[in-house]
Amino acid sequence: MLASVMAGVDGSVESLTAAEWAAREALRRGLPLRLVHVWDRHPRPAEEESESAVQRHVARSALRQAQDRVRAVCPDVRLVNELVEGPAIAELLKAAEDAELLVLGSRGLSGFTGFLVGSVAQGVVARATRPVVLVRAGETAADELLPTEYNSAGPRTGYRDVVLAVGLDVPGDAEIEFAFEAARLRGARLRVVHAWQTPVLGLGPGEIDLLDDPRRAEERRHLLTGALRLWRDKHPDVEVVATVTKDRPQTALIRAASGAGLLVVGHRVAQRPVGRRTGPVTHAAIHHVDCPVAVVPHD
Repeated sequence: MLASVMAGVDGSVESLTAAEWAAREALRRGLPLRLVHVWDRHPRPAEEESESAVQRHVARSALRQAQDRVRAVCPDVRLVNELVEGPAIAELLKAAEDAELLVLGSRGLSGFTGFLVGSVAQGVVARATRPVVLVRAGETAADELLPTEYNSAGPRTGYRDVVLAVGLDVPGDAEIEFAFEAARLRGARLRVVHAWQTPVLGLGPGEIDLLDDPRRAEERRHLLTGALRLWRDKHPDVEVVATVTKDRPQTALIRAASGAGLLVVGHRVAQRPVGRRTGPVTHAAIHHVDCPVAVVPHD
């Protein structure tokens, strides 16, 4: 199957928003958009035929609704619809194997409670071998763009920053490449953030320099510069601002993502039992950041 941007839709408001975001991303990448609805029928034996017919009708309606929504906002996107039967997480993962990325919706909550990410979305993120983008309900095309000057009535121009959270202990090229490409496609600035904390260790004689925070920060800056060098050379047109900060990684990425158009985080899938859990940084990103979040798996 040809490469595509894929959106999982189920008729909910958040999935329709995700389909719109996926359509815009498909246009940016010059790829078709696949709208996929998964339905898992569980009819009672006595009513199997009638219940299956109803479920199939609902599934087709959800696909048609998403298609109409996409056509209204992105009429130029190449569109493919797909109705799949089976367990939602397994079938979405299977369908996404041929996609460049999978886009799913998450429902925004008010205040400091973050975002409600459904069990299907969480299961897909934890197990996916392809990038997954979570989009909050209510996200619009205008939210991707920089705000206008104060009191300006003109149109918005330029994309908000793409933010990349990098862990230097096990840096993943996959998320770095994804972030650079996302910034290039948008003509956006790429802000790279690495957060570190002083390790709690029992130090022996001669190791006191490990407690020198300025020297440790400088060492981290050198490591970050090295990790980004290849990608900066490949994408010289992408403006990059790299920051090293002493803070909890979860706190740093939430703060850095404020006002961003897209946050990119890595998800290490190796050495996890069946890939069923996300790490604390990825968990914080998908629950507490209000811009779209791309979770990019790496070994």
